[in-house]
Amino acid sequence: MKRQKNKLAGLQKRKAISGYLFVAPFIVGFLMFMVRPFFNSLYMSFCKVNTGAGEFSMNWAGMFNYNYIFKVDPDYSRLLIEEISRMCIYSVAIMVFSFFVALILNQKFKGRALVRAVFFLPVILASGVMLGLEENNSLMSNLQATVQTSVEGISVTGALQEVLRTAGVGVKAYEKVFEVIDNIYDVAISSGIQIIIFLSGLQTISSSMYEAADIEGCTKWESLWKITFPMVSSLFLVNWIYTIIDFCMRSDNKVIDKIQDTMKMNLDYDFASAMSWVYFLIVIAIVGISSLIISRRVYYYE
Repeated sequence: MKRQKNKLAGLQKRKAISGYLFVAPFIVGFLMFMVRPFFNSLYMSFCKVNTGAGEFSMNWAGMFNYNYIFKVDPDYSRLLIEEISRMCIYSVAIMVFSFFVALILNQKFKGRALVRAVFFLPVILASGVMLGLEENNSLMSNLQATVQTSVEGISVTGALQEVLRTAGVGVKAYEKVFEVIDNIYDVAISSGIQIIIFLSGLQTISSSMYEAADIEGCTKWESLWKITFPMVSSLFLVNWIYTIIDFCMRSDNKVIDKIQDTMKMNLDYDFASAMSWVYFLIVIAIVGISSLIISRRVYYYE
């Protein structure tokens, strides 16, 4: 028994060492190249930055920049609320979509490898050079315009919204749902990594658990909530954090566009730093609170 415990302790130690070695390049890179700019931007957010020909100076200004972006700037507060709301809605939609797509892809059928590759293609298309090609491709733009013109006046979601409005059903909630449905392409193209993570978790579940459940008379629906969902619940936390961070780095994030315009176009480094830190702290707070809530419902197993 003692020898077995020593073997387990040695295995856990080797796993821990492997994990630290895996993240070591990021930690070293962060300490060498990002720590100083990180704290410089924080200090800059409390200063008045003066730029000129060969001049760059920072004078302490206290909370002036933060008061300005909330009380004087006409757009920042509005964009912040809009993007945070959109982030919460789309993150939930991406989680639901990726989980159920992973359930489908985990089934045995002909051409499964090809279908999995198709669902992972958006990850490739949404990165690096391919993203630039997609955004700047005139052929794709013309094709999209042609499709929109051809289906103009034909909208299933629009018709359903009109029916719900007429029936007096809560409009606001359904408008958000239909907005997500209308933008299902954005949801799908942002779900590639989450699908892969969920799929890897589903494949670790032993088939004997489902066989035992079938013998006991469990339906597929009961097996989903009693076996599948608890066994991959830890991955919901991982995917949730990844989804929020990924959304904050999207190219269509209006808050990031506002910060970049303030910094690059107006050369207001102080205001841009204050905007960045407010957005950063709000996102970190959302990640922390939601992770605390989700972690209480996570089932961990050895």
